[in-house]
Amino acid sequence: MRIVLMVMLLLIGIVNYIDRSTLAIANHSVQHDFGIGPTEMGLLLSVFSWAYAFAQLPAGGLLDRFGTRRVLGGGLLLWSVAQAFCGLAANFKQMLFGRMFLGLGEAPAFPGGAKVVSEWWPRESRGLPVGLFNAASTIAPAIAPPLLTWLMLSYGWRTMFVIAGVVGIVLALIWFAVHRDRRQVEAEDEPEPVSIKEWAGLLRHRTTWGMVLGFSGVIYSIYLYLTWLPAYLESERGLSVADTGIALVVPYLAGTLGMLAGGAFGDLLVRRGVPTMAARKIPICTGLVVGGLCTIPVALTPSTTLALVCISLAQFFMNSASAGAWSLAATAGSARITASLGSLQNFGGYFGGAFAPLITGIIVDETGSFVLALLAASGIAIVAALSYAFLVGKPVGQAPTPVETPTQR
Repeated sequence: MRIVLMVMLLLIGIVNYIDRSTLAIANHSVQHDFGIGPTEMGLLLSVFSWAYAFAQLPAGGLLDRFGTRRVLGGGLLLWSVAQAFCGLAANFKQMLFGRMFLGLGEAPAFPGGAKVVSEWWPRESRGLPVGLFNAASTIAPAIAPPLLTWLMLSYGWRTMFVIAGVVGIVLALIWFAVHRDRRQVEAEDEPEPVSIKEWAGLLRHRTTWGMVLGFSGVIYSIYLYLTWLPAYLESERGLSVADTGIALVVPYLAGTLGMLAGGAFGDLLVRRGVPTMAARKIPICTGLVVGGLCTIPVALTPSTTLALVCISLAQFFMNSASAGAWSLAATAGSARITASLGSLQNFGGYFGGAFAPLITGIIVDETGSFVLALLAASGIAIVAALSYAFLVGKPVGQAPTPVETPTQR
């Protein structure tokens, strides 16, 4: 059953991120057809993340209450229909509407994946499956540029969106057909649902806030590259659309390796006797600091080759941090609250990350360059590392460390 689940989660994750990548690939074409500029495009890119972020708040509780089969599958069906709708959008407002529902539908995917792993894998072995599942977020952007560029150049950007949506609908039907929640498979008694009071109680823990704040920096840094990298290579580095599709493969493959390395490294540290929470934090903090430092030359070097090398390194380390963050979510609390805790972390990630495409678009509009946007992302990554290092402490629900007030200190 674990193999089937892993394959399904990987496919769902790949479709999830391919659907996010379509607008980045069609960036210039959509701007041209709708008569909009970088600021409006930044809003189209950001509205997905805001919808995705706020939908995290109920998504975790719904997953813990109703199970991954219904909630994750329903989300997949919703976002796939929204993706196809974007291809049929007649104007900017309709595209904005479609992007919003794309974000709402995608919200349960990664908290749901973390919950599946927490239910089916032992605590000391969760890093690798989490890393493999999250590797979809870099496998998809690696294969998406050449695939989506070919579809767009051959059939137009609208057909590209519709085809991506149809693939997701088919995958949703397969998920409903093959997946059962573990308690159904083992005929266990229905666990008591996570209450609103219990969910809100997670916010009393310093560890929760460290994960929320830290993951906002992880996603901000990753999402800047995910949403604006094609446009950056075309406008800042002068690459053609076809050359950009090829050039994007290496950075995203590096990100895939980073995802796998981050999860596996955490597992190795646990087996070597490093305390579980520390073992999960080390790949996160290392990845954020090194990835942030690698982003600085991307902003400043005149060499396109060096910029691509540094982008690839940044992708490797940032995504190793992301895998570590999801491994942390799968181990920082009991399986019963994994989705709730993971969704809170993901809310922070995408609430903060949603500003990356919008702020980048505004900076490019005002300065005509990506330099300041890249330097800002570098600083944010390092601040995020400090959040994980100093705020994330004991596991949530296991002798928790509540947020201290000034008088308690």
